[in-house]
Amino acid sequence: MKRAMIYIAGFLGVALVGTFALAMTTRAGYESAEYKVIQSDNSFEVREYPDLMLVATDSKMDSQGRDGSFMRLFQYISGANEAEQKIAMTTPVFMEGEIGESDVSMGFVMPKDVAAKGAPDPKGEGVKLRERKGGRFAVVRFPGKLDSKLAKEKETELREWMKSQGLEGEESAEAAGYDPPFTPAALRRNEILVRLKTSVEETKKGDSESSSETAQDS
Repeated sequence: MKRAMIYIAGFLGVALVGTFALAMTTRAGYESAEYKVIQSDNSFEVREYPDLMLVATDSKMDSQGRDGSFMRLFQYISGANEAEQKIAMTTPVFMEGEIGESDVSMGFVMPKDVAAKGAPDPKGEGVKLRERKGGRFAVVRFPGKLDSKLAKEKETELREWMKSQGLEGEESAEAAGYDPPFTPAALRRNEILVRLKTSVEETKKGDSESSSETAQDS
């Protein structure tokens, strides 16, 4: 009996390690949206994102993509576009809208090379291309099955951290998921992001740097 328990425990341990390795390998196999970490505090970060091109569609957050939204976007990258072009899957999948509410916009990030050349127009109904404007975001990272309840809880934690750091953000937030549906909840990488408001001083500094770069180029 004791030996059997040891075998079972060993099997479960190997299975857990295998599942973890598969999840990490699957995630690492995708191109991920680039960002620069400005500040890090355990599960909280401040990041700088560039402009990103998304292909997006309306979704219900708690549906986990089972309302057809995921498949509409998957069909687009599988060739349901004007160029009949197959486009690589990327991470994360963004869920933009009022966190805690059902109606959101689900978006796939276009790979850098596709965005640079110009992403083809969608053929599918309810699917559109749009730009996600870059900037600085406060972010919290966490595991679990991402639904509206968990997202709202994590947004509250993030805003409390932002307050402690003297950071002011926009009223809306967005969610991001990095893993395919078969990934166990405990191994998933989820995030809530809040866009930070730009101060007048930062805006002036950015304009000054931009003017300086333009002058150097000319």
